[in-house]
Amino acid sequence: MPRRPKSDKAQKKLVDDARLLRAWKKFHREEREAVLTGPHGAVLVELFRMLDHLQFARPTQVIGIVNAIDWAAIDFNTRLVVLHEVNAAVMKHREKQGLEPIDDRSRARPTMFSA
Repeated sequence: MPRRPKSDKAQKKLVDDARLLRAWKKFHREEREAVLTGPHGAVLVELFRMLDHLQFARPTQVIGIVNAIDWAAIDFNTRLVVLHEVNAAVMKHREKQGLEPIDDRSRARPTMFSA
């Protein structure tokens, strides 16, 4: 059975959503590059390299690198970019493992928000 063509309004929304997604990805790519070429790039390059290959890293390695960084010396905006990169890498890794990208539930101990 042939599909009905999308309405003009639905088609425009798809085009606009695609444009916004490209702009969002470009923005974060530029932010990452600015951090790596900025004053803290030498310190953060190893962390970013590890995040790019998270499937090969042990959790203790990631924690070790994060703990070795003097975060007090790094400006707020750079820390936000790093946080975004860590979050994106962990979510991507979890999805590859067949898990939910974000799971805040503690299975060990229920909270007042548990069902």
